[in-house]
Amino acid sequence: MNFGDPGIAIGLSVVMHVAWNLIARHQARESEPLWWVLLGHLVLFGPWGFYALASQADWTPRLLGLLAVSAGAITLYFIGLQRAYVHAPVALVYPLVRSSPLLIALWSTSVLGESFGTLAWIGIGVSALGLAMMAATGRGHAEGRALPWAMLAMLATSVYSVADKAATSQIDGFGGLVGYLSVGYLAAWLAMSLRMHRETARWCPARRPGLLVLLAGSVCIGMAYALVIHAMRTLPAAEVVAYTNAGLVLATLLSLGVFRERAHWRQRLLGTGTICTGLACLAMGRMLNG
Repeated sequence: MNFGDPGIAIGLSVVMHVAWNLIARHQARESEPLWWVLLGHLVLFGPWGFYALASQADWTPRLLGLLAVSAGAITLYFIGLQRAYVHAPVALVYPLVRSSPLLIALWSTSVLGESFGTLAWIGIGVSALGLAMMAATGRGHAEGRALPWAMLAMLATSVYSVADKAATSQIDGFGGLVGYLSVGYLAAWLAMSLRMHRETARWCPARRPGLLVLLAGSVCIGMAYALVIHAMRTLPAAEVVAYTNAGLVLATLLSLGVFRERAHWRQRLLGTGTICTGLACLAMGRMLNG
C-alpha cells in the first residue's frame, strides 16, 4: 500500500481523527472507550500487522530498542490521557497534549540531527500558542490534578514520535508500520486492563460503546497514526504531528457550525485561527526549503 505524497497520508489521518472524535464525543467515561477501541484495532488489524512487521522489518538491535521505547511511551500516553480525563474535560486536556510538536522538534534536533528553518520554528510555536488558547476554554475544573497527567501524555507523545520517525528507515511497507504500532497498542491495552482489574476487580469494562462507535474507533485510532508514521518517512516528525492538528481545527469548526456548541466560541475561534496561522507558516517554510 503506497500513499505517495505524504500530504495524502496526513489528510487521510486528519479525516479519520476527526471522524473518531466526532462519533465518540458523547461516550460515557465509565464505558472505557479507549480500552475498547484498542482491543478492536488489535482484533481487526493485529494479525495482518504483526505478520507484515515480521516479514518487512530489518530486525536489528536498534529496531528492537526503538520498538521498546515506542511501546513504553505509547503505554504512558494512554495512561496519562485516561487519568487526565478523570479530572478535566477534553477541551482542556487534549489541546495541551497536542502541543507536543514543539517538544518533538527539540528532541529531533538533538537526537535525530534534524534541522528546522526559522519559519518552521515560528509555525510550530504559533500553533502551540493556539492550542494553549483552546485549552484555556476548559478551565474551571480540577486542572491542577489533570495537568501532570496531560503533561505526561504530551511528553510520551514526543518520545514515541521521535522513536517512530527513526524506525521508519527499517520497516518496508505500510503493513509493517501497522504491526509496529500494534505492538505499542497491545502494551497499552494490557496496562489499561491491569489498572482496571486493580481498581474494579474486572478485566472488562461494565459497559460497551455502541457498535458504530466501536467499529469507527477501532479503524480510525490505529490507522490514523499509522498514516502519520508513514508520512514521517519523508517529513520531520514535528512537522507531521503539527499538520495533524488541522484535525482539531476542523473538529472545532464542525462543533461550532454543525452541532451549535457555542460555549467560549470567540476564544475557540481565535485559537483555531492562531493554529491555522502557525500551520500556514510551517507550510510556507516547507515550500521555501523544498
